Amino acid sequence: MPKKIRELKSILLKAGFSYRSGKGSHTVWSHTVLPYSLTLSGKDSADANRYQEKDVKNALKDLENLQE
Repeated sequence: MPKKIRELKSILLKAGFSYRSGKGSHTVWSHTVLPYSLTLSGKDSADANRYQEKDVKNALKDLENLQE
């Protein structure tokens, strides 16, 4: 079962990411250590797409590797 968009946002906040609003339902997430930002789209109650879950997972993995 896919995660909800709100769950992905919660995971990113706990990992130290900050966000800014984008156009419409988009939010742009960034971390001071990572050289790139991550964009999530969709309402909080919507199911996350597979690529969105993968993007969050990869960003967390990159963050972990850079902080070692």
